[in-house]
Amino acid sequence: MNSRLINWFKLSSPATFYPFAGRMVPWFSWIAIILLVIALYLSFFVAPTDYKQGEGYRIIFIHVPVAWMSMFIYVIMAGWAAVGLVYNTRLSAMMSEALAPTGAMFAFLSLWTGALWGKPMWGTWWVWDARLTSSLILLFLYIGFIALKSAIEDPRRADRAGAILLLVGVINIPIIYFSVRWWNTLHQGATIKMSGQTSMDETMLIAMLIMTFAVWAYTIAVVLLRVRTIILERERDTTWVRTLLQEGNRR
Repeated sequence: MNSRLINWFKLSSPATFYPFAGRMVPWFSWIAIILLVIALYLSFFVAPTDYKQGEGYRIIFIHVPVAWMSMFIYVIMAGWAAVGLVYNTRLSAMMSEALAPTGAMFAFLSLWTGALWGKPMWGTWWVWDARLTSSLILLFLYIGFIALKSAIEDPRRADRAGAILLLVGVINIPIIYFSVRWWNTLHQGATIKMSGQTSMDETMLIAMLIMTFAVWAYTIAVVLLRVRTIILERERDTTWVRTLLQEGNRR
């Protein structure tokens, strides 16, 4: 048990994590592709037509997973920020930085697909209700984090400032989730509840969960690929990176 813990702690070193991430990227890339193909097939060719919303409801198979992932990524970023502040680990800040663009992309897709869904169902592209407004704030938090990190030249100061922003902004996540309970909004309540209850058809539920796992696998693959680039940039003056680059140039 102790040896396993030691092995996991070794991964907190950029030099150890870099090759590990490289080995994982192909696996999660293929998992994402396979799950995405299955999910799209089930979503658009197998899942039944909704008796209220017709065929237009199928946007939820993209909207809901990306909305979930946009919130989940921010929580993970905040977790990495807390670890970085407490233990002063370099990799923690790099992981947060690598996650941010993907989180921002999913936050944007959540708003965009939500608008496409809302127009035929509500008769409008946008309303300033609690769920949509707090989701827009989430996008601004992602953009603000990226901008803040870019604006500060000293990496350590940028890491600390970004970590504080993440920890302060994480309060927005429960606001997004519980907004439909706390306020009267146009947005429908949760179809899948934390208790495990759902009002969805079984095929719809399976398609949505597979799409969620596909988005999850994609996120892991892209973030691991991006963090490898960040590691090389941030550690370029270290001996192991110089050796790695020299070996790569010889090849």
